[in-house]
Amino acid sequence: MNYLGIDIHKDESYIAVLDDDGEVVEEIRVANANLDEIAEQYAGSQAVIEATSNYYTIYDTLDKYLDVVVADPYQTKAIGIAEVKNDRLDAKLRKQLRRAGMVAESYVPPGEIRERRALVRGRKRLVEKRTDFKNEVHAVLDHHGIEYSWNPFSEEGREILAGEDLSIGLVGRNLIESFLTVIDELTAQIEKLEDVIEECAASLEETQLLMTIPGVSFYSSLLITAELGEIDRFDRDTQVVSYAGLDPVVRESGDSRTEGGISKRGSGNLRWILVQCVHTAVHRCNDPYLGRFYARLKRRKNHQIAIVATARKLLVSIYHMLTRKEVYDPPGVNA
Repeated sequence: MNYLGIDIHKDESYIAVLDDDGEVVEEIRVANANLDEIAEQYAGSQAVIEATSNYYTIYDTLDKYLDVVVADPYQTKAIGIAEVKNDRLDAKLRKQLRRAGMVAESYVPPGEIRERRALVRGRKRLVEKRTDFKNEVHAVLDHHGIEYSWNPFSEEGREILAGEDLSIGLVGRNLIESFLTVIDELTAQIEKLEDVIEECAASLEETQLLMTIPGVSFYSSLLITAELGEIDRFDRDTQVVSYAGLDPVVRESGDSRTEGGISKRGSGNLRWILVQCVHTAVHRCNDPYLGRFYARLKRRKNHQIAIVATARKLLVSIYHMLTRKEVYDPPGVNA
């Protein structure tokens, strides 16, 4: 049996090959396009790669021939905290850890979930870009000392921006016109993606279940399920909370034990959308289950702690809904 440790970069990879005795068999640097040749050469061997931005395609290439795992550098501490970082050391360390069975594996979602992730993440990026250009419009108005209570992006606001009474100069007018054009184009593209998202979410049982939660839409339900992946890979709700990075950081010393902020180890997109859903459920939809919990904790702590803790509570509910295939029916609400 051979063990391959692979360090991936954008265009090329470094491969270190170890035999059963722990001896180096070969060290190779190869273009990523040729990785299938190396994989075929060592077919049947075990391999480990690190989760990077482009690892899906490489994983699929290697998985045809090799027993591949994707290492989570934050959990595989020997990799994550290595002081000396270079290709050769990383690759050798990965193969040694794989050989010793010490690799903390990162989840590799199947193709359909990858597609859903790409869809919802793409929509989120477009919205963020649109927000950037809206901020540019505000910046031009602020730069010229314009005080306003109207919304620059409403129909009324657009008329004011186009009017002759607004003293922002020729350059300011041209900048705002350009920014508004980009905003309109981004809005059109966002709406196109939202049509696809709605169609996709409407076709899935798990997203339909989540949409019974007040404040959860087509988009948020698809984002949550895409980021979670296959729910049956979690045995307990605490694992889901940890995966989302909503678990508290615990510090123990002697007989003392303190809990700090959340770990933030998992998907930032998942934490973000859970907080957005909680805001909507508590402040707009007046959900009694989440609302009471949030209000009680806010009185004792503060808004930020309360909203994050409520997002964690919502995630636990989501886990049980998906594993039991049940609609939203929290305890004490309909009693």
